[in-house]
Amino acid sequence: MKLKNYTSSGYTPTKKAVHINTYNNVFRTAFTLAEVLITLGVIGVVAALTIPSLINNNRAKALEAALKKNYSVIEQALNMYYAQNGERLNSETPEYTIKNAILPYFQIIRDCGRGSEASTEGLEKVYIPNYINNGDTSKNSTNYKTINGLSIINLQYFDDGQFVLNDGSIILIEHSTAKKRVYISVDVNGYLKPPNRLGKDLFMFQLYKEGKLLPMGAESTDYYSENEEYCSKTSTNNMNGAGCTYKALTDSKYFNYIKK
Repeated sequence: MKLKNYTSSGYTPTKKAVHINTYNNVFRTAFTLAEVLITLGVIGVVAALTIPSLINNNRAKALEAALKKNYSVIEQALNMYYAQNGERLNSETPEYTIKNAILPYFQIIRDCGRGSEASTEGLEKVYIPNYINNGDTSKNSTNYKTINGLSIINLQYFDDGQFVLNDGSIILIEHSTAKKRVYISVDVNGYLKPPNRLGKDLFMFQLYKEGKLLPMGAESTDYYSENEEYCSKTSTNNMNGAGCTYKALTDSKYFNYIKK
């Protein structure tokens, strides 16, 4: 092979060096418009199938975490009252005094009075009014429903005290000394957020004579049922969902079950 003469330009090639000009053939490829559209279509279908499931899973986990947190917060408030006063709040505590007794032990952003005040004075501050007390059930049509949404729940079990916590959760109290009944309930994501269903985002607890707080649906609580009348997808009982709190706290699959 004949070497090029670089000496005239002042460049001396290395001895025995060989300089060869090479040419590479480069082939460029691209997707057609049809292929791009097909790919985007497939991605869209996959997203449509998976994103709703991911959203539901996240919501279920959020509700579960919020329930466990609020259960702990309520128990702490009861224990702090006991530590400072030397006595337990219980089902025989004088009527309508439970709310004011535990209120100082929560971080609240709003005291809503009593839901039963909806039929008298103070309606402007009531967060979840109970119109059933004055016979006007039509106004309760947008309030809480059973876990399966088949009927409106009985709001008389949530209208003896209401307050909103700093995370948006709502504490609702039923306090009847005559019936030896104290229920402390919580809407874990607030009234303004769905689903507003008993057993989905609204959960009940029962306070006993000895001051013990149990999740509703545990054996011996008022809404325990062997046939799941109070925690069922099919029951037409107007308190269906009341007995779900125990399951929600003890069954790891519960929130995946009710999200469907």
